[in-house]
Amino acid sequence: MRMNDPPSPSPAVRERGFSAGFYRLLAWLSPGFPVGAFSFSHGLEAAAESGAVHDRASLQHWVVAVVTSGGGRIDADILRDAHRAALSGDIEALMLVNRYGLASRATMEMAVETAVQGGAFLDTCRAAWPEPLLERWAELLDGGSLCYAATVGAVTAQAGISVECALLGYLQAMAANLISAGLRLGIVGQTDGQRILAALELVISAAATSALTRNLDAFGSATFAVELASMAHETQYTRLFRS
Repeated sequence: MRMNDPPSPSPAVRERGFSAGFYRLLAWLSPGFPVGAFSFSHGLEAAAESGAVHDRASLQHWVVAVVTSGGGRIDADILRDAHRAALSGDIEALMLVNRYGLASRATMEMAVETAVQGGAFLDTCRAAWPEPLLERWAELLDGGSLCYAATVGAVTAQAGISVECALLGYLQAMAANLISAGLRLGIVGQTDGQRILAALELVISAAATSALTRNLDAFGSATFAVELASMAHETQYTRLFRS
């Protein structure tokens, strides 16, 4: 081994079942991964400004709605289909899923939110964890926009991460980011934020499970308050977030 080569897992670690896929999933969905998630609130800032979300109970209700009936529901279906397309090496199906994911955004800010994170996610993964299919996809896109959920689905499939784990991780990260936005907006403190995250364990698990069996005809969302808040945020005078 050369001096600059990274060390490989020790025999003891390998015997305990070291999983490169699980390690990567933790890295990719970490708040520190450079996709810019911290700069988006998915309409929550406008809801806080209007007083619609003002305490722990209302923030928890908002996050549950987004994850189970709003952007989280749409993203779960897109991630699932992108994962399946990438797993089978079907680049054309992957391109179609990505277009579908981009077209399903209800507002301008939500479209920016998914495209900014999707592009940053793929660029970083290509730089640190290159895969032939991802290179081919980027070549075909030729600078076109990426849906964040589609990108996560494709990348996790190439890493051998199960779609079940990818869905659970993605939805948990989405909920955690919304709660983090709530903290920065002063809606709740850190302890109440963790109480919300703890209360969502079964909710997020059920949302991920539902996406695995949901019929294609059931694709869509029903969170009008979230979408109206996102529209209001586009012209909000003072803002901390991009959405």
